[in-house]
Amino acid sequence: MRNTFLLLLFGTALFGGGYKIPETSLNSVALGAANVAHASSADTAYYNPANMAFMKDEAVIEGNLIYIGLSDVNYKGSYTSSLGTTSGYNIDSKREDFIIPSLHYVSQDINGVRLGVSLVSPAGLSKRWEDAPAVFSAEEFTLKTVELNPSVAFKVSDKVALALGLRAIYSEGVVKSSSLIASRDMSGDSVDFGYNLALSYKPTSELEFALTYRSQIDLGIKGDASLFYRDLANSFGGGAGATYSSFSSTSLTAPVPALLNVAVAYTFPSKTTLEFVYERNYWSAYKELDFNYGSGVDPVTNIVFGTPIAKNFKDTDVFRFGVTQELDAIKLMGGFVIDKSPVPNETIGFELPDSDSLSLSCGVRYQLNDKLNIGVAALYSMREDTRVSNASIDGEFSDANVLIVSSAIEYKF
Repeated sequence: MRNTFLLLLFGTALFGGGYKIPETSLNSVALGAANVAHASSADTAYYNPANMAFMKDEAVIEGNLIYIGLSDVNYKGSYTSSLGTTSGYNIDSKREDFIIPSLHYVSQDINGVRLGVSLVSPAGLSKRWEDAPAVFSAEEFTLKTVELNPSVAFKVSDKVALALGLRAIYSEGVVKSSSLIASRDMSGDSVDFGYNLALSYKPTSELEFALTYRSQIDLGIKGDASLFYRDLANSFGGGAGATYSSFSSTSLTAPVPALLNVAVAYTFPSKTTLEFVYERNYWSAYKELDFNYGSGVDPVTNIVFGTPIAKNFKDTDVFRFGVTQELDAIKLMGGFVIDKSPVPNETIGFELPDSDSLSLSCGVRYQLNDKLNIGVAALYSMREDTRVSNASIDGEFSDANVLIVSSAIEYKF
C-alpha cells in the first residue's frame, strides 16, 4: 500500500523501466526514442532542444495522439503476510488502454535564438487488480502527469549549439487497496520544477553528436488519506480485534531521478541515418519511501502506514538504436531498444511488476506539401517474465507487454 502512492505521484521516470513513457511523439515511437542527435522535427524541442539552432528558419508545430495498451499481467505463486503464507494464486491484472495527446513547437529564428515548447505526459497510466493478494497493495492506482517544457537554443559556432529549458510537472493520482485487516484510499497532487540542458556538435554534415541532461526533481507531494487498520494480533496493546480509522493529510518528498543521454548519428549518401543513444537513469536517488501524516492519524495507524520502507533502486542503462530512410515524399523509420529495470527483486510488488525489456518499433511520415506532413508509428515492448522471491511474494510475473501507436500531423509556417 505504501509503495503504490509513491508510484502514483512520482514524476518523469516514476514507473521505472516498465512504465515510464519516453515516447511522446511520432518520431520517438517510430525510432524507440533514438531521435536525439539527428532530431530535426518539432519534437526536437523535447528530445534535443540544442538542435533547434540548426533547423531551417521557419516555425514548426506538431500534434500527436498516442495510444498505449498495457496487457493483463499474470501472477502465479504464493503470498506472505502477518497472518501467514498462502499459495496457489493464479491471477491477472486488468488490461489498460489509454489515449494521450502531446504537442511540440519550435519557433523561427529570433535574433539568433530559437524557442521551443513541449507539452507531454512523461509517465503514468494505471494498474488495477481485482483478486487477492494483489488487492492488498494495488486494487487500483491511477496516475495523470503533464509536463510543460519550454526551452531556448542558440549557436556557439557553426558546428556547436547549446540549449537550456525549464521543466514543470503536474501530477495527480488515486490509489485504493484493501484487505480484511487494512485498507487505504488516497489522493494527492503536486507541481514541481527542474531543468534540462542540451549540447549538439556537428563536425560534418553527415556526423552528429548530442548530449542531453534532465535534472533530478524533488517532488513535494500533498494529499489526503483515509486509513483503516484492525489489530487482530493485539501487537500494539489495543486489545485483540481493536480497530483504528483515520482521515488525514499526508505528504511525501521523493526524487525524480536525473537522466543523461549521449547520442551519435551518421547519415550516408543514400540518405540513410543510423543513430545510437546511450541513456543513463540515476534511479539510485530513490532510497526509501516515507510518508508523513497530519495530526488526525493515531499512533497505531501511523506505525502501520508510516514506517519508512527501503527501496534501494539501482541506476540503469538503456540502449537505443534507430534508422531513418529519407525518400522523395516518404520517411521510413525503425528502432530497437534494450531497457533494464531499476527495481531490485526484494522490492518488486503488485504495483510495479517491472522487468527488463526489448522493444521493436517502426513508422512512416508522408509529406503532403511543403508545409504539411502526416505519419503513423508503432512500438511493441516485450518484457521478460520475472521470478520474484522476497518477504511477501514468491512467484512469477508474466505477460507484462506494452503496445504504443502514434499518429501525428506537423505544420511548418
